[in-house]
This record gives sequence, C-alpha cells and structure tokens, in this order.
Amino acid sequence: MTSSASHSSPVLETARRAREAAAVLAPLPRTARDAALLAIADALVAQTQAIVAANAEDIAKARAAGTAESIVDRLTLTPERIAAIAEDVRQVVALPDPVGEVVRGSTLPNGLDLRQVRVPLGVIGIIYEARPNVTVDAAALCLKSGNAVLLRGSSSAYASNSALVDVLRDAVQSAGLPADAVQLVPGESRDSVRELMRARGLVDVLIPRGGASLIRTVVEESIVPVIETGTGNCHVYVDEAADIDMAIDILINSKAQRPSVCNAAETVLVHAGIAEKFLPRALAALTEAGVIVHGDAAWQQAGPGLVAPATDEDWATEYLSYDIAAAVVPDLDAAVAHIRRWTSGHTEAIVTTSQAAARRFTQLVDSTTVAVNASTRFTDGGQFGFGAEIGISTQKLHARGPMGLPELTSTKYIVTGDGHTR
Repeated sequence: MTSSASHSSPVLETARRAREAAAVLAPLPRTARDAALLAIADALVAQTQAIVAANAEDIAKARAAGTAESIVDRLTLTPERIAAIAEDVRQVVALPDPVGEVVRGSTLPNGLDLRQVRVPLGVIGIIYEARPNVTVDAAALCLKSGNAVLLRGSSSAYASNSALVDVLRDAVQSAGLPADAVQLVPGESRDSVRELMRARGLVDVLIPRGGASLIRTVVEESIVPVIETGTGNCHVYVDEAADIDMAIDILINSKAQRPSVCNAAETVLVHAGIAEKFLPRALAALTEAGVIVHGDAAWQQAGPGLVAPATDEDWATEYLSYDIAAAVVPDLDAAVAHIRRWTSGHTEAIVTTSQAAARRFTQLVDSTTVAVNASTRFTDGGQFGFGAEIGISTQKLHARGPMGLPELTSTKYIVTGDGHTR
C-alpha cells in the first residue's frame, strides 16, 4: 500500500472515489461516454444563469483585489462563452474513440494471438490557473477517453469552478455514469495541491496547465507522474536562402497574431548572409505590428533608437507580449546552437528555399514541432486535426507535442492462447 493510501484527508478521499469511478468507466462502451458528454453540453446551456451568477462572485473578488483586466477577461464567463464551451463538448463527442484501438497485433510463431490495445490512464489530475473553461474542456476530454478527472483550478475561479463541476456531476449521473468521474479537489490552499501531488497510487498522472512557475512547481514537487506542458520559448530562423516576403509574413504571424499563447515566437534568428536586406524590412513590419525588438548589435545598428539591447535574460524569456528577442547568426549551425541552448523544446521554424537547409534544421533541432516555411502558431491540437487538446507536452516520455485523446490513454497487451504453456 502506498503512503498516500495509508491515511485519510478530504483530498485523498476524493482521489479514492475517483479511482472507484475510473474502474466503472474503463469497460463502458463509447455510446455511454458520449451520452454523458451530450448531457453535459445540454446542462451547461440549461444552467447558464447559475454559472454566470457564480462567476460574478469571482469577478467581483478579482476586481477588488486589483487584478489586471486581461486576467479578469480570461476569468469571465458570459452566456455566449458558455454556449461556445457547450459546443466544444459536442465536438469532442464527434471525435474518434481511442479506447480499445489496436495499436499493433500479430500471431506469434507458437500460435499465441498478441494484441496491444489502448486503455484509459485511470485517474487524471489537472492543476490549472485562471480560466474556468479549462474545467469543462479537461473533464470532457478525460471522460471521452474513459478516465476519471480531479480538477484543481485556481482559488481566483473557485466559485465558477464549483458551479461548473456541480453541473458536470449532475449531468454525468443523469446519463448513468458515476458522478465521481468528475470531481473538484477540495480546498483553496496550496496544501490541497501538495496533497494531490503526493497521492501516488491513487492518481495515475498529473497535468499542470498554466504559467512557467506553476508547471515548474508541479514537476519538481510531485511524486505522482507528471506530463509537463506548455512553456513556449519558440524561435523563427530566417535562412540565407529565405524568400524575404514569406519570412516577414511568417515572422509577424508567429509573433503578433496572438502573442499571449505558448506557440507564439519569442526569438528571431537571421542568417548573416541575408541580414542586410531582411533586417530593415523586418524592423518596419515588427514596429508596425506594435512589437518591441530586443536585439543584438547587428539589429541595434539596423534600427538606431528602435531596438533595445538584448541580454541573456531576453534569450531565455517567454515574453507572451508584443516583445521579441532578435539576433544575427553566422550560419544555420549557429542558429541551431542558439536554439539548443535557450529553447523550451516547444516549436521552432525555419524559413528557407533550400531543401538541404530545411533537412539539416529538422534533423538537428530537438523540439516537439519543427516547422518549415510555416508559422509557429500551427502547433495546436485543433490545427493538427486532432480535435481538442489537453495541453502541449514539452517532455519526451509518454506524450510529446499537442495531446489529443490518444495521449490520454495507455496500452495493455492481451495474449490469447489455446492451452499454451511455456
């Protein structure tokens, strides 16, 4: 018996109930899980007023605490946003069911039939920050893949998350599934998060979603296995053989289309052989887009008064704002060396007309996604055609890159014989 199971607390009791619910969910057919998801979508719409009222409590507290309006906006649930969340749940229903899929199978020389099939992970804990829409998104993806889910949102959204989870539990139960398949982790203090991170043996995996400090805390302190998501120090490398018009378009889209997300570019690297032509045009385009450039000596020389001096801190920073670090490099290998030193392993892009340069870049760069002549902004479960995603994993074990439904499963081997003995 693990240490987490040897004593009791509200958090551990919640985890135990989730484990029991997971055992009920695992063998259920797709139709049962999809029915529960459709019930959730309908219930969200039906209970909109109650959810908005609870959300108003969180908004009032946030404003009273002097929270930035951009954070308040992420916290806000309107009837329109709730309708959109419900529609997202309906789209999850339409996605292929990963559970039971045969990953590989064969008949062995001794006549044994061997199949490796997808099965749910079991109990998934999600630790996340301000946005209450994550509560529903995460629950829907976990249920679709046959998992029970423990939700630990931020205390700033506690009233909203409590109301949402009440709606989800009632809907799941009305569809004949155990209500404990979806639970809010009790408590608003960090102690409840710490207990969840130590519930090894009851919780199968934790997925943190949020800023770098939240992710780092969970990765460093949890004894439950963790899938690390999210931090995006992404690079765009403009090769000597780049089409300049294309490079400008990709750079501006990667940086400025939506700078606050993990797949936005944070550094641009330019081959010295194209810098003289590229830098003036890039500076003009970035300035027009409202982007502040933090550049090396070459960039500062190209834009006197326009470029802030770059330091090591700039190369390391995930800005999530209208800022970009910029450097000129002598060649492709120097660009790769810079990326290897500073990247978070999320997404890197090369702009080039040279197949040899593209091939070398994709071979040498070690990130979840390497884009050739395309924006970094495409690293996304929806854009990749996976449907919804639970997050973007920047680690290598179990899952890497956008995590769709298959990444919320494990596998088991089924061996069928006819009285075989070894």
